[in-house]
Amino acid sequence: MPQCAVRPAAATDLPAITAIYRQAVEQGTASFELTAPSLQEMMRRFATLTEGGFPYLAACCGDELVGYAYAGPYRPRPAYRFTVENSVYLAPSAQRRGIGRQLLRRLIEECEARGYRQMIAVIGDSQNAGSIGLHRSLGFAPIGTHPNVGFKFGRWLDSVLMQRALGEGADTVPTA
Repeated sequence: MPQCAVRPAAATDLPAITAIYRQAVEQGTASFELTAPSLQEMMRRFATLTEGGFPYLAACCGDELVGYAYAGPYRPRPAYRFTVENSVYLAPSAQRRGIGRQLLRRLIEECEARGYRQMIAVIGDSQNAGSIGLHRSLGFAPIGTHPNVGFKFGRWLDSVLMQRALGEGADTVPTA
C-alpha cells in the first residue's frame, strides 16, 4: 500500500466514505446500524458535523480513500459540550497497517485544538480486539461495558466504553 496521508475530509470523499461504512454495517459489528445509510444520509451527517465545527478526517493512500474518522457530540445536553465521541472506520484492505492509529492520533489533536476535554469511544462488540487495542494504545482507558445491548447477525453484542482526557482534561476549568 502506498504512503498514506490524513487530511480533512471533503464532500467529494463521501461516496468512498459511504462505501467503507456500508461494508462495516453489512459485514461487521463495529456499527449497530442494521441497514447501511444512503449517500444522501451520509452527506447530511457529514454536513451536520462539519457545520457544527467538529473534525472529520480522511486517510488516503495514493489516490484511494481507505479510511475516515470524525468526532461528534457525546450527548446533546449542554453540560457535555466539552466531551466528544469518536468514530474510526477503515476499508478492509487498510486494516492492521497503522492507518487507524494515524487517523485517531490526528483526530485527538484536532479535538484538543478545538478545546474539547474528554473523548469517549463507544466500541461495538467486546470481541473487537483491534479497536479496543487501538484506543488503549493511544491512551484510552476502559470505563465500562454495556453487556448484551445490541442484537445483530443472530447474536447479542456488548458495547465497550473507553475514555481519554484531551489537553488539560479535568485539571482546569474551561474558559469557553
